[in-house]
Amino acid sequence: MKAKLQITPFIVVVLLLFVFLFKSVEKKTKWVSSEVDGTKKNPNVVLIVVDDMNGYGSLGQYPIKMPYMEALKKQATNFVNAYCNSPVCNPSRASFFSGLYPHNTGAYLNGSDAWNKTKQFKELEALPELFKRNGYTTWGRGKIFHSPMDSVREYNMWDNRPIYKGGFGPFPEKEYWFGGNRFFSVKAWEGADEDFPDVKNANAAIAFLQQHHEKPFFLYYGLWRPHNPYTAPKRFFDMYQEEETQMPPGYRNDDLKDVPFQGRQLVDSLKRYYKKGEKSETLWKKFLWAYKANTTFADWNYGRVIEALDNSRYADNTIVILFSDNGFNCGEKERWGKGTLWEQSDYVPLLIRTPSKQQATCKRTVSLLDIYPTLIEYCQIKKPRQTLDGKSLTPLLKDPDAPWDRPVFTSYGIEYSSVRDERYRYIRYPDGSEELYDHESDPYELNNIVANNNLNGIKEKLRAYIPQTWAPNLKGRLEVKR
Repeated sequence: MKAKLQITPFIVVVLLLFVFLFKSVEKKTKWVSSEVDGTKKNPNVVLIVVDDMNGYGSLGQYPIKMPYMEALKKQATNFVNAYCNSPVCNPSRASFFSGLYPHNTGAYLNGSDAWNKTKQFKELEALPELFKRNGYTTWGRGKIFHSPMDSVREYNMWDNRPIYKGGFGPFPEKEYWFGGNRFFSVKAWEGADEDFPDVKNANAAIAFLQQHHEKPFFLYYGLWRPHNPYTAPKRFFDMYQEEETQMPPGYRNDDLKDVPFQGRQLVDSLKRYYKKGEKSETLWKKFLWAYKANTTFADWNYGRVIEALDNSRYADNTIVILFSDNGFNCGEKERWGKGTLWEQSDYVPLLIRTPSKQQATCKRTVSLLDIYPTLIEYCQIKKPRQTLDGKSLTPLLKDPDAPWDRPVFTSYGIEYSSVRDERYRYIRYPDGSEELYDHESDPYELNNIVANNNLNGIKEKLRAYIPQTWAPNLKGRLEVKR
C-alpha cells in the first residue's frame, strides 16, 4: 500500500521559504538574464566626457602622450569621423543629454540655460533620468550639464548625493596669467594632485567601482580638463620640452583669405598672442605646451577609472564610452578656442568599448546625438518621453563598415550651419555665403573650393541636411564678441 503524503505545517513553511528564495534570486539576476550582441541584458554603463579635446591624440595629428587612450583604442571602436552638434560646452551637453538637435530646442550658445528656461526641457528625460527610471543606479560627478539645473531635479536624477562638481580650478597666481583673464593661465602645479577636481572625482569613481552593486549602474565621470586654465601637476608639463613645441600642422598664416566675412567673425585672429602689433609665437607655443600637459593629465585621470573597471567584478558586463563635448582650435584658422564650424572645433574623439573589447576603426560620420539611442538599444531599456534625433550606433559596433548614409549636422547659432559627410564639409552662413572642403585631399580645410561648379551636386546634396525651421534662440554669449 502506498503511503499518503501528509501536508504538515512544517512542509508548508519549507515550500513557502523555497518560493521566496527562488523569487529573490530571480529578482537579483533578472538584470543578466539574456544576451544581446554577446553582452548580457542591462549592462552597466561607464560614460566619460572630457572637455575641449581635439584630434591631436585620437587621430595622431600632433605629438602628444596619451597612453591610456592608445590602450583603449586597441579594445574599442574608434569613430574617426565623430562630431559634436554644437561646438561649445553648454549647448553640446544640452544636445547629447537630451538627444535633441540645438535647432529643435533653441540651445545654441553657452549660457543658454535650456534646462530651466523651457517647458520642453523641463518635460523631457535627460539620459541619467532615463536610466534611473529603468532601474539603474545612477552615479555622476564632475562637469555634467555646465548649466544650472533645478536642485530638486538634479537631486532626484542621481543616487549619489551630493554630486561633487569642483569647477575649473586650481587657478595660479596673477603673474601666471596671460590675456588679462585668470582662465588663460599657464602653471605647472606643484601642489597635491587632489587640488584638482578631476582627481577627486576620478578617485570617487574608482571607489564606486570597487563596491558591490545589486543593480546595474550608469556611471558618469565628467572631466574639466584639458579645458583651460592650463594648470596640471608638474610631472605632466615635464613630459614635454617647451622650447621644442611645434606649430600645429594645420596652421597657415593666410588661411582666412578664402573664408567669408561671417566665418571670419567667429575667430579672434589670435590677438591674445600679439605683442606690439606682432604675433608672438613664443607665447602661442607656451599655450600649446600647456594644452599638451592638460591633455595628458586628462588621459591619466580617465585611464585610472577604466583600469579600476577592468580590475572590478563589472569588467565583463560594462560598456565604456569616452568622448569630448566639442573639439578645439589650437591656432588653426587663426583661432585659439572652439565655437567655429570647421573641423578642429567640430570633430570629437569618440571611442566605444563593449565587453568583447574588439578593436575597430569606423569611418562613418556619427555625432554625439547618436549616443543616447545607442545606449537605449544596447542596454535594452525603455525609450524616453521625447522623440530622439540621433540614430543608434549598434549596427556600427557590430560592423564598422555597415551602410550608413547619414552626414552630421552642426550649428552654432541660428542658420550657422555645417554638414559633414565622410569626404566633404559644407558650411553655410546666415547671409548665404558658403564654404566647401574636400577632406580626401585637404584634411585641415585650407582651401575653400565652394566656387568649383563641378561640385554643385555635392553642395546640393549636403544643403539638403540643413533644417528649414529653427527654434527661437534661448540666447547666451558668443565665444568671440562681434
